[in-house]
Amino acid sequence: MPALRELLRAAWRRAVQMARLSIGVPDYDTYVAHMRRHHPEREVMSYARFFDERMRARYRAGGGRCC
Repeated sequence: MPALRELLRAAWRRAVQMARLSIGVPDYDTYVAHMRRHHPEREVMSYARFFDERMRARYRAGGGRCC
């Protein structure tokens, strides 16, 4: 049963990640893992700062237009 529980937990995490990406919400856990693996000398942003930066980057290019 523990193996099944871990399998379901991993599937749930993947489904949540896909749902967030499909609506444009960045994945903070992936960012943290990347930073720790590839840039250990750099400080990891807080979730609030990360989310704010990602939203600014997403909407900066569009200039605030609707369509």
